[in-house]
Amino acid sequence: MFHHTPIPQIQKMSQIPTVHRSDPDQIANSIRPSGQIHVIVGPMFAGKTTALLRRINSEGTNGRNIAMIKSNKDTRYAIDSVVTHDGTKYPCWALPDLQSFKQKLGEEEYDKLDVIGIDEAQFFDDLYDFCCKAADDDGKTVIVAGLDGDYLRRNFGPVLDIVPLADTVTKLTARCELCGKRAHFTFRKTNETETELIGGADTYMPVCRQHYVNGSMVKKTVA
Repeated sequence: MFHHTPIPQIQKMSQIPTVHRSDPDQIANSIRPSGQIHVIVGPMFAGKTTALLRRINSEGTNGRNIAMIKSNKDTRYAIDSVVTHDGTKYPCWALPDLQSFKQKLGEEEYDKLDVIGIDEAQFFDDLYDFCCKAADDDGKTVIVAGLDGDYLRRNFGPVLDIVPLADTVTKLTARCELCGKRAHFTFRKTNETETELIGGADTYMPVCRQHYVNGSMVKKTVA
């Protein structure tokens, strides 16, 4: 005898579950707008602050709301302004850390912001967390300027830590004070050895690789 295996019945169309497609407008409205992070690095006297202010002024011209922040450790030219080496100024918040910015500004005013500029970013230990939240969660455009290396050409602060977060990274160069070639490094003229030594042309100068290496060898010999 032959045993016939029952053939499964084809499910009626009315019994097939309906796939609900989300409305594209509903999806778009549920997604938070994301911001951007732009990083400007280089040695001292490379024009990092000038480049930052140029970007900030451009954003302001386009009608965007802006706030500028710098470390309160930098009091060389002004306490409540970001100042370039040639004297250009822009009002700012001088803070010990970035996490206190939103509280000091106020929630309502913070929500109105489109762009946040950060100068001398190497001094902010909480730079990574602040930039990540401001751009990813709050939809802000963050423009960061700071030193990527110290006078020993070592990583300086958390600036390089935010490179993986960045939409763009701009590496600026200065001009070697000794020969006029492109300067990628900051040479310390004095014998102080602490990493954070805030100063200007009396303490630092931009140099090319040759004069950095030769100058370091001379200092070691003299010492």
